[in-house]
Amino acid sequence: MSFASTGNRSLRRAVLLLAFSAAAIAAYALTPWSAHKNPGGRSDPLEHEGKRPEKVYTGLSYAKQTKVVGQASASATATGFDSERVWSGNDDWEPTVALQPNSSIVYQLTTRYNGTKACTGCPFPVIVIRRSIDGGNTWQADHFIPTTKYQKNDPELQVATDGTLYLAWMDEYKPGIRFAKSSDGGSTWTAPLSLTPIKGTPNWGDKPLLVISPSGQDVYIGFNASDAYVASSHNYGASFGPNVKVNNDTRYWFHTAGAMAPNGDVYFITSDFSQDYTGDANISVLKSSNGGSSWSIIRVDTSKQMPDCAWAAGCTLGFFGTMAGIAVDSAGKIMIAYNANNSPGTPMQLYARTSSNGGALWSARMSIGGGGTVNHHSVQVVSGPAAGEYAVVWQDDRMGANVAWNVWLRHTADSGTNWAAPVRLSDLGSGAPYKTANGYGFPYGDYLGAARDAVGTYHVAWGEGISYTGPGGTWYTKGR
Repeated sequence: MSFASTGNRSLRRAVLLLAFSAAAIAAYALTPWSAHKNPGGRSDPLEHEGKRPEKVYTGLSYAKQTKVVGQASASATATGFDSERVWSGNDDWEPTVALQPNSSIVYQLTTRYNGTKACTGCPFPVIVIRRSIDGGNTWQADHFIPTTKYQKNDPELQVATDGTLYLAWMDEYKPGIRFAKSSDGGSTWTAPLSLTPIKGTPNWGDKPLLVISPSGQDVYIGFNASDAYVASSHNYGASFGPNVKVNNDTRYWFHTAGAMAPNGDVYFITSDFSQDYTGDANISVLKSSNGGSSWSIIRVDTSKQMPDCAWAAGCTLGFFGTMAGIAVDSAGKIMIAYNANNSPGTPMQLYARTSSNGGALWSARMSIGGGGTVNHHSVQVVSGPAAGEYAVVWQDDRMGANVAWNVWLRHTADSGTNWAAPVRLSDLGSGAPYKTANGYGFPYGDYLGAARDAVGTYHVAWGEGISYTGPGGTWYTKGR
């Protein structure tokens, strides 16, 4: 979730001064893959139903204490997977991952809070992208996404069958949601389009989610401006129609995942909260069968108020709120997975459900997590390559309440009738100061990235840190 909405929607990622000494900052050069600059400079401080403060970052990292490994090697404990590897020693947060169809090309993006600036005058955080052409074994040099003089968050990337990159991200709340493409693997980018221009409706935006058709002709970007919106393009992202407002209430909505069915139906899964995160939260599926002209809301479940996280530096109520993933297999069957609880303030449990008729009816909850005392977070779902195959990826603290977090993957080959044992992907007990044999100190970000390629290899990227404030880093593994 981009920035948090507390009573005055203060920045969720506001970074506090750390009480420990600063580690050296890695200083290696980055080359912008594009250099589109906004001649108007930075916007005024945002005002929308209250004010949020400007983003603060520490500039600290664990660069000298982080072991960066360039070549993949087999995990000693996660059978079939590589050992996890950290991207850099920079303060990296909340990554995502995308695959070029029917190829060995993998992309990763992360939000970075220190290191080399994207341009003179460009503030942190920045968004950095890198590419692997050998299936994630090794990675090419880091580059920036199209540069503007705004703080950047929440990268979303999809790749069409012809290799064209489709990118959405957030340039602060204002100007908000941006979109760009690359037809040469990221060497150059189109000039960014704004989906939330100053005279638009809405004129600010939070947390984009991106879905494209296989060819890239149809593009859907879900985002919120407190309310839930979806923008649609049917000309390969050359232009977008009006932003369609989906809900009719006063709650704060987040799109947390999206998918397209084989018949072209589009789905986003959402969480909606009160404006201060107190009380119940709803998990819903948004569906369009007419190219995004209209959307239906399918309420799937409700969670009680999430547990607080005052024990972690910088963390506020809402961070552990309900979050959901969604995937559609080749037969059109939907699986969702999400965290929810049944009593206010108790640990968030992990559930999965399926629908075989486009979301009209859903199976009963399947409990697939670590148990009632375990807090689950950052849930995503991937499908394929065969019909009925899904995997759920998440973070939880079963190996030490609040202090020992890990990333897990659990697979089913029969739409959830049977589940394989969960695999612990965060397999290292060292390599950064926030890691121990039992896990890492805190899940560094609301979201993680997960994808599965045509031969069945999973690619997963996530954030690990010492606390919400950080520093932390982006980690990655692959396997099957």
